[in-house]
Amino acid sequence: MSATSSYERYHRQVILKKFGEAGQQKLLQAKVLVIGAGGLGCPALQYLAAAGIGQIGIVDDDIVSLTNLHRQILYTVSDIGLPKAKRAAAILLSSNPEIRITTYAERLTSQNALDILRNYDIIIDATDNFASRYIINDACVLLDKVLVYGAVSQYEGQLAVFNSKKDGTNERVNYRDLFPQPPAENEILNCAEAGVLGVLTGIIGAMQANEVIKLITGIGEPLINRLLTYNSLNNQVYELDLSAKPGTRLLIPSNEEDFKRTDYQLFCGINQQEIDYQFFDDLLVMDNVDVIDVREINEMPVIEEFPAYRIPINQLAENLSVIKSDTVVVICQSGKRSRLAANQLAAIFETSKKIFSLRGGIVEWKKQHAKQSV
Repeated sequence: MSATSSYERYHRQVILKKFGEAGQQKLLQAKVLVIGAGGLGCPALQYLAAAGIGQIGIVDDDIVSLTNLHRQILYTVSDIGLPKAKRAAAILLSSNPEIRITTYAERLTSQNALDILRNYDIIIDATDNFASRYIINDACVLLDKVLVYGAVSQYEGQLAVFNSKKDGTNERVNYRDLFPQPPAENEILNCAEAGVLGVLTGIIGAMQANEVIKLITGIGEPLINRLLTYNSLNNQVYELDLSAKPGTRLLIPSNEEDFKRTDYQLFCGINQQEIDYQFFDDLLVMDNVDVIDVREINEMPVIEEFPAYRIPINQLAENLSVIKSDTVVVICQSGKRSRLAANQLAAIFETSKKIFSLRGGIVEWKKQHAKQSV
């Protein structure tokens, strides 16, 4: 693309006071990693690509599903079943072929996080689970990377800039200064269980992109050491000043070797009763297995692939008589309620039955099988 057409593309932001061509050059030279190409990641990616971030990385191991489309408007129905990272990259490049995009169609873990993150200047956390958030935070601290955090649930969103120096102070606040430990097992539901207003993810995701642009160009006042909370029902915005807490840094692995040895799944309460979809498939062919679906009666998707008892978790104790087999697999929408139910059943049956919870729930199980059929 010619210099003339490039100037025309970015002209509306180049003419901004305090931005100019110097600001645009900073964007073109920047490297930004977006972890999660879902509700938050989609709007963040769209605005970063449109603004001319020179190199963008996308980390996501998921595929597009119909339940994504009410908030992840980067995708369409024709994208269902396709890998999010690769599909997002193709769409973004069709809009702005000047930039470079690298995709990582894999789940971020303590084993691969450092190798991926070290190649970028700023990291956007657009994930939806606590294990990933602690992995990202700890990796950013170890690698000295600026982290732009965002989270949404139901009608409320949060935004902050972590691990960055604020003018006039050397204090660097990180995610653990806000949440030193993950919440209790049943304290916070994820979006699959609690729901989320689709437009809210667009608002918070776009605000994450805005923070990145401010950080790169030096304009405005990024949310460094501040937590912004936005309520979409009444448009109220709250800001909370954050400070580093004594001892918080000791919670983070001291070096890369310790980081790789840390079990973040276990740290966030994902217990050893969990099984993956492959192990679950192996159990399904056995005769002596009961599958208990603890979702509410009207929750989707419908299970037609295998027999299962639908018993909402709050009715489980009243319906123990249906459990006849020695092996029990509890499932739900995303794996959270099933872990709670599995713990309850394990306490009741003790060693008389083998109790498992399906990691990722029925949604993840269906996605994995959809991948295999592509």
